[in-house]
Amino acid sequence: MLGLVSNRQLFEPKSVGDALALLRDEGPLVPLAGCTDLYVSLNFGTLRETRFLDLWRLSTLRQITTRGEVLSIGALATYTDIIKSPLVGRRLPMLVAAAREIGGVQIQNRGTIGGNVANASPAGDTLPVLAAADALVVLRSAAGIRRIPFAEFYTGYRQTVRRPDELIVALEVARLRGRQRFRKVGTRAAQAISKVVMAAVVGSSPRIAVGSVAPTVLRLRATEAALAAGASIAEAQQLLLEEIAPIDDVRSTAEYRRRVAVNLLASLWMRDDRG
Repeated sequence: MLGLVSNRQLFEPKSVGDALALLRDEGPLVPLAGCTDLYVSLNFGTLRETRFLDLWRLSTLRQITTRGEVLSIGALATYTDIIKSPLVGRRLPMLVAAAREIGGVQIQNRGTIGGNVANASPAGDTLPVLAAADALVVLRSAAGIRRIPFAEFYTGYRQTVRRPDELIVALEVARLRGRQRFRKVGTRAAQAISKVVMAAVVGSSPRIAVGSVAPTVLRLRATEAALAAGASIAEAQQLLLEEIAPIDDVRSTAEYRRRVAVNLLASLWMRDDRG
């Protein structure tokens, strides 16, 4: 039975180097940490993988630091870590806003930003933030490190460029110029999967990213360019509709998602930051 645990194997590395060696020598292995997604699949009997790599105790992957203009968030940083971090609060407040709306306190204490990125769901709440921020995904293997622009990380629905011998070890974000904004629309404020989620940097060089409206999170390049050139919100909304490709599913309809997306664009662009 797929929901059983007796037929599964767990590797527990003592260091990042140990984890990378296990991926190289014992793979394929599925990395896990907070398990907020894996346990759902296990409980539903849909978890087909049987060999796992437990990263939870690797505290070096939980660090949040700055190097000059770059904010580095370790892949094992939990949503609670992000909410409480003064560095993230100053440099990437829209990520704090997203973290506050992911599940309840229990999920925030266990769920990790690296897991949200690796899970590759187009409804992942942190993904539009990272897309709008032009984040870099830092991948590490026993052979070395590579940094992938967030816009190039996803290749399709729940598919990424990460190789089986690599771990996501951090997300890096250069300093942003402009006002940062985030909005999630779901059945409930936090403990629900997003129907539409949007992040934006408002200023002379707009950045807009939206989730749950395509197989992967989307940067709305044409919409951004139009707003930068002085287009009206109505004109930008029409371009947005051409860039997204929502579907009907159990959570919502494509038409509802289109209507919400254009409304969110107007709301984020015209919001009074004093309120």
